[in-house]
Amino acid sequence: MQICDNAVVYFHYALINEQGEVLDGSKGGDPIPYLHGCHNIVPGLEKAMEGRAAEEHFRVSLTPLEAYGEVDEDKIYDVERKLFSQMPELSVGLMCHMTNEAGEDEVVSVIEIEDDLVTVDANHPYAGQSLTFDVEIVSVREATPQELQAGQAIAV
Repeated sequence: MQICDNAVVYFHYALINEQGEVLDGSKGGDPIPYLHGCHNIVPGLEKAMEGRAAEEHFRVSLTPLEAYGEVDEDKIYDVERKLFSQMPELSVGLMCHMTNEAGEDEVVSVIEIEDDLVTVDANHPYAGQSLTFDVEIVSVREATPQELQAGQAIAV
């Protein structure tokens, strides 16, 4: 079966930056499942998966817009340090959940601590980077009615 909308795809990947460093991956673990056409993976990778089949291996290089997006300066902001009062080990690089001004929960990374202000970044850690995905497609199958309703693959 070829990958098309409403297909569940299981794949392994290695995520590689422009310096050739492996940033993340699934090799050595369970394959990653996703429901094709539901935008559950980065856009450029989903597009590169279209029409492929099980046991295919490929590499695709993506621009920031095709991957995790450009850095959005509006997602870098200062918050009062007292919001972190329950975190005695507050340090640069710490990732945590916060509620933004719109009331949405988001994952932020602490990028600077200065007196009573903490600067956080809600951009994806790989935003602004050109990346290469090294992909091995393990299997492809039709989605179940439950998966179609949920809009995501349900590992079986």
